[in-house]
Amino acid sequence: MAVTVRIPTPLQRVTQGKETVDGVAGTVIQLVNELDKTYPGLAERISEGGKIRRFVNIYVNEEDIRFLEAEKTAVKDGDEVSIVPAIAGG
Repeated sequence: MAVTVRIPTPLQRVTQGKETVDGVAGTVIQLVNELDKTYPGLAERISEGGKIRRFVNIYVNEEDIRFLEAEKTAVKDGDEVSIVPAIAGG
C-alpha cells in the first residue's frame, strides 16, 4: 500500500496529467523529494530549502500540516495527502 497524493490541476502538467499519484511513507518533505524523482520539477514548485512554500497548503488526511509538524509531519501507507495551492484575489 502507498500514500495517495492528490495533485492540483496547475501541477498536473508535471505529473503527465495525473490527478493522483502514489508516494512513499516518511515525512511530507521526504514524500515531496521522492515524488520529484519520478516527476522532475514537482519539488521546486512545492518546496524551497527543505521547507514547503508558504503559498502551498498540504493536508494529510484532511489535517493541515501547518497545525501538525509542518514538513516533518509523518505520512504512512494508506494516508491521503492533498496539495492545495493558495489562491489570492480581490
